[in-house]
Amino acid sequence: MSLDASQPESRTGRLTAHEARQRLEHARNTCLTQLHALARTGQAADDRLLAEQKAAVEQALTEIDAAFARVADGTYGRCEGCAKPVPAERLEILPYTRHCVACRRRTA
Repeated sequence: MSLDASQPESRTGRLTAHEARQRLEHARNTCLTQLHALARTGQAADDRLLAEQKAAVEQALTEIDAAFARVADGTYGRCEGCAKPVPAERLEILPYTRHCVACRRRTA
């Protein structure tokens, strides 16, 4: 699935820029909610675990910002490893991903 600025997803199997932004906004809002919940947890939890969770959510927010930039420059939905379209199912689950599954496995 890659970005199509003109056609709705249901007709082409591709996201429009508007649909991509909506999914990324939802992911961003989810991360911000998680950060808020982690802040409320405070000292009630293991400090090390709390710091790791916070770092993971902050990293996701960084990736979301980068995905917004890819929407703007027209590269959203293309794998940065092989340049093939990232499958629709993967973008549904992880809308800010940079890689298809095969390339992600190679970089991990």
